[in-house]
Amino acid sequence: MALIKNVHGSTVDHLGEAIVAGRYAAGASMPPEPTLCIQLGVSRTVIREAVKSLVAKGLVTTGPKVGTRVQPEDNWNWFDPDVMMWQSKAGLTPEFLRDLQDLRRVVEPAAVRLAAARATAADIAGIEAAFAGMKQAVELGGDYITHDMLFHQGLLRACHNRMLMQMSKALGALLRTSFEISTARKDGPRKSLPLHRAVLDAVIAHNPAKAEKAILVLIDGASGDIEEVLGSRRRLPRLSDPARQLKPA
Repeated sequence: MALIKNVHGSTVDHLGEAIVAGRYAAGASMPPEPTLCIQLGVSRTVIREAVKSLVAKGLVTTGPKVGTRVQPEDNWNWFDPDVMMWQSKAGLTPEFLRDLQDLRRVVEPAAVRLAAARATAADIAGIEAAFAGMKQAVELGGDYITHDMLFHQGLLRACHNRMLMQMSKALGALLRTSFEISTARKDGPRKSLPLHRAVLDAVIAHNPAKAEKAILVLIDGASGDIEEVLGSRRRLPRLSDPARQLKPA
């Protein structure tokens, strides 16, 4: 069973990456099943199940006499983590990043307000641990980005809203990209620590208004970093790359 799932998953990935990368254009027909079977070395059953997965993600439609057709980007499920990962591998475009920045500015402040009102002692302990990991990475070197991700994921968990938690999967692509960019800036992580501390302190104090204000300062700084990189035309980080490691201070 595990082998079948692996074959299915790799086939979905192969076809999904090809669509998102533009190798199959919107409105174009995918190759017929026999051709895909030969190209990928899998059975018709695997191809059919992979196509079903792509239909569920909004990437393709199927029908009698028309085969499998690629859908326009607007129809794709951008909240699907696979679609996010395929887009990252294909290359994050300025338009994609700006859409995500807009989403973050709408969603995260509202989520943090809820977190400040609803966070449990266990939630706060998890966010504190993530902040401690960030601080240690700044002082001693190491993986700052993973702890930064855990910090923001902890805030979203603390809002105790299942729908917002689902949206966090989409926000993860922007957060990881943003953290990579900010970490690459001279003293970026060190300067960011007190801003994160301000958010955490407001959540601990159960002060929603203060928490929202603090997270907006963080978001606006991150947006500025991203716009600077977009303006410079430097290569954007890829989510498939290992997280950048900080050197000891």
